[in-house]
Amino acid sequence: MPLPYVLLSAAVSLDGYLDDTGPERLLLSSPADFDRVDEVRAGADAILVGAGTIRADNPRLLVNSAERRAARLAEGRPAYPLKVTVTASGDLDPDAHFWHTGGEKLVYTTDDGAERARRLLGGTADVVPLGPGIDWRLLLEHLHEVRGVARLMVEGGGQVHTQLLRQGLADELQLVLAPLFVGDPAAPRLFGPGPYQGGRLRLVETLRIEDVVLMRYEPTAPGAGAAPTAADRHWLRTACELAALCPPSETAFSVGAVVVAADGTELARGHSREGGDPVVHAEEAALAKLDTADPRLAGATVYSSLEPCARRASRPVPCAELILRAGVRRVVTAWREPDTFVAGADGTGLLLGSGAEVVVLPEFEAPAKAPNAHLPS
Repeated sequence: MPLPYVLLSAAVSLDGYLDDTGPERLLLSSPADFDRVDEVRAGADAILVGAGTIRADNPRLLVNSAERRAARLAEGRPAYPLKVTVTASGDLDPDAHFWHTGGEKLVYTTDDGAERARRLLGGTADVVPLGPGIDWRLLLEHLHEVRGVARLMVEGGGQVHTQLLRQGLADELQLVLAPLFVGDPAAPRLFGPGPYQGGRLRLVETLRIEDVVLMRYEPTAPGAGAAPTAADRHWLRTACELAALCPPSETAFSVGAVVVAADGTELARGHSREGGDPVVHAEEAALAKLDTADPRLAGATVYSSLEPCARRASRPVPCAELILRAGVRRVVTAWREPDTFVAGADGTGLLLGSGAEVVVLPEFEAPAKAPNAHLPS
């Protein structure tokens, strides 16, 4: 099920401490960066913080610029993004600024915490129980499917950031580094201990803002099973962009493919009819660039904008079989192959039958189909 784009936003000191240090709060960001954060908020459909951040900082989480609020209204959106908090216990302060400023409020909690939260808040916020514990994937699915949230900004605290990153649910990390040291062992750190996804994050942008530096990162390490991660979405988006590079054809699909190692290293990419070969397929073109003995292939994921073919007339070996022969056992794709050229195509069945994992992300179906819009349906 599609999830919202999840953006984590935080400011830290050189020694890794967050700026939410309680009543004597140390502000790490500069005035210009606060304005940047206001702009990011204005672009979000919802802003989320943990209940601990509400207790410690008593934030309002508003779009402060009247011009930005007016722009939201002109676009048919509310002046303020939906404000969201998460609490396992339901222990919330009904007098906090969070509940009495801005627009709509939403609380995600456990079955046990829901009764307490409703009793404390009355009709101030919608309260949604998620079950016996906080299930972050279920929470994000609800935000997207029920509340229509396409872009979620997460402003803390450290525990929330940690859980989203560890579960591979964060699409982007916006980190502002302040030129000072805190040194207080009691101050909260940005991330807690525990198993994170492997691989290096991709640095997308650096920007100097007065005396602080903004760094934007994206995850790269693919998922390991049937549940898609944010990195899976990034790589499949790349595959769809490659499909748009294909020379047009009336007799074949335009497809893009990327092969990515378990640590997030891109091993190869390809697209249909690459290099002037009129019959080469995207997965075939990508895999041909790799040494078949490369040990990284066993843990790799193939991202293809279209389901790998199970039968073809132009070459003796279909792409699904090429993937299996390479040792790859995980494929992420955007849409199933229609019967346009091959009746009953079922690359997914071939892959699954040989023990591979196939993940379909239907939210990418439209960009994957776009280069093929001229073909008969």
